[in-house]
Amino acid sequence: MKTIGPRFMDLTRYEYLSPSDQSRGLPAPPLEKPVPPDGPFIPLPPPGSIRVPPLDLRRAIEARRSIRHYERDPLMQEELSYLLWCTQGIVQVVDPYYTLRNVPSAGGRHAFETYLLVNRVRGIKPGIYRYLAFSHRLLPVQTGPETADRVMAACLGQAFVRSSAVTFLWDCVVYRMAWRYAERAWRLVHLDAGHVCQNLYLAALQIGCGTCAIGAFDDRMMAGLLNLDGDDEFVIYCAAVGRLPVRRDTSPEG
Repeated sequence: MKTIGPRFMDLTRYEYLSPSDQSRGLPAPPLEKPVPPDGPFIPLPPPGSIRVPPLDLRRAIEARRSIRHYERDPLMQEELSYLLWCTQGIVQVVDPYYTLRNVPSAGGRHAFETYLLVNRVRGIKPGIYRYLAFSHRLLPVQTGPETADRVMAACLGQAFVRSSAVTFLWDCVVYRMAWRYAERAWRLVHLDAGHVCQNLYLAALQIGCGTCAIGAFDDRMMAGLLNLDGDDEFVIYCAAVGRLPVRRDTSPEG
């Protein structure tokens, strides 16, 4: 009897896929979740105005490590804006079919919404925020220093979540991908998560920060924190970011 992993791979082969809703002529879902008309919103510095130090690509790839210990210095809003632009920044919109962004996605469907646990970003209160990629703004979800403890608990108690300057929480609206690719979408969104997180690793290094990807979290707890149903919309991946220590161990960690 096959376990769930091999069975999942079998049932998402092309010969078993259902006709997609796109092929059936059904309308495409929105490329971004609804946004309340009156906010409140926090505008971010425009990406074109942000200057970052040059970084050789080969050096960035060779220096990539998972970093779990951070300095207490906060990120500037410009730096957070740059990280968000590098991971979900929109270059072109062909509504309702696809967006071109700074990371690849199957069919340009980009099923992710970015949430942030902000601990130390200058000028932004600690709490959970949603990034609005189409307008390059933040929308508060819940604020207060206690939110860090809740997110850390949902990440199975990993303390570096609380000590990070910011932790990225990527939420997957899976039908945005499944509309085009049917059951195959559940494979594709996990590939997309890797693209997004690797961009974060490289961009964070450019501004003197370290990153640690997080795949270990309680799905239901995380969904509850972000008011998601946990089935059609769920957290797929997380990553903590913080200032690099003055001296750091460069031995491979992950």
